[in-house]
Amino acid sequence: MTALDLVTSSAVPSTLSALRAPRPAGGSLVQQFEYGLDAPICLTWELTYACNLSCVHCLSSSGRRDPRELSTAQCESVIDELQAMQVFYVNIGGGEPTVRPDFWHLLDYAVDHQVGVKFSTNGVRITPDRARFLASSNYVDVQVSLDGATAEVNDHVRGVGSYAMARTALTNLAEAGFKDAKISVVVTRHNVGQLDDFKKLADDHGATLRLTRLRPSGRGADVWDELHPTQSQQRDLYNWLLNAGERVLTGDSFFHLAGFGESLPGLNLCGAGRVVCLIDPVGDVYACPFAIHEEFLAGNVLESGGFATVWRTSELFADLRSPQTSGACTRCQFFDSCRGGCMAAKFFTGLPLDGPDPECVQGYGESALADPDREARSSSQDHSHRTTRAGVGPVPVEIGFGIPAPSAPPVHACAENPLAGFDPLGR
Repeated sequence: MTALDLVTSSAVPSTLSALRAPRPAGGSLVQQFEYGLDAPICLTWELTYACNLSCVHCLSSSGRRDPRELSTAQCESVIDELQAMQVFYVNIGGGEPTVRPDFWHLLDYAVDHQVGVKFSTNGVRITPDRARFLASSNYVDVQVSLDGATAEVNDHVRGVGSYAMARTALTNLAEAGFKDAKISVVVTRHNVGQLDDFKKLADDHGATLRLTRLRPSGRGADVWDELHPTQSQQRDLYNWLLNAGERVLTGDSFFHLAGFGESLPGLNLCGAGRVVCLIDPVGDVYACPFAIHEEFLAGNVLESGGFATVWRTSELFADLRSPQTSGACTRCQFFDSCRGGCMAAKFFTGLPLDGPDPECVQGYGESALADPDREARSSSQDHSHRTTRAGVGPVPVEIGFGIPAPSAPPVHACAENPLAGFDPLGR
């Protein structure tokens, strides 16, 4: 659940106020939000880059721990700020956040300071005991990542054994009485035909299905051409989402699909620097969780004034909150619905930010991608395990061609053993 899953008009007054540009009187909620908030409704916080998996589409290129990551005390200070700013909740990810030795302490600290926590996990540490602990809190939400409704599809992207691990975590949560866990699915051309199966899996576990878009950032840039849904699959996804309505969450990942005609439920808005942002493991603040690149770096929480100063005075954020131009897209009859698409998707595929989304459903992205002068970009950070193929070309992910699925990488000293002290039997 992102801010755009959570927000309702009743949630607006405590945070909505003008920043730099004069806020128009009246107008839609989207038009109001485009001018930014005094504090983000929520933010994404990658606590660590350490991870026990090496998913081929990882948008943060996670794997090895960054030795500069924020200390426990520094993380507590950030939480104190979020409480003072009245941030509704923080969406914690990674890497795999639960491999941080102080993860459970920080979760407790946030809840005790009235900052709700939603964390994303591959399930590695959701033991029966931990599931019961999570079920005892009313201010924590758990999002289990699963990118295939079958082990064949999931493990080919996330690694051998990851399907079983995620299913075990979901079972542990359900048996502990945890209410409404989320099953988080990155939609690819290999799993888009499994949407009904994902929904049934969620229903069977008393969970809610959440679908997100594949972005060409991090390691995802290497496999985006091979994994992003085809044009016909996008139409199928759009129809499925319209039919599902609010029973399936999307965090407004798919507002580019509004170019088919009818807008999907939600704000259908790029919230980067307006209602959401990202704090990375070393405290750098980026405008968008999907755009870890120096061009979208707004500051660092360790600087004078902390996170609040970055959020409220960053020149980058001020620019994003100003009226945006969208080039030729403004002449398209669907611009008011899709708003030109995803900033991160355009940036990492080498398209201009005032141009069409690379997956524009009206086909304008295809001609933009064909530009011979286009240069795809890479994320500024890469903490991939050295056993991956990072930097040597696309990772083969086609299913059924005899290509072995990626396995969980060995843990070595430079990773500072992210699973040190973990008993898989939960003893």
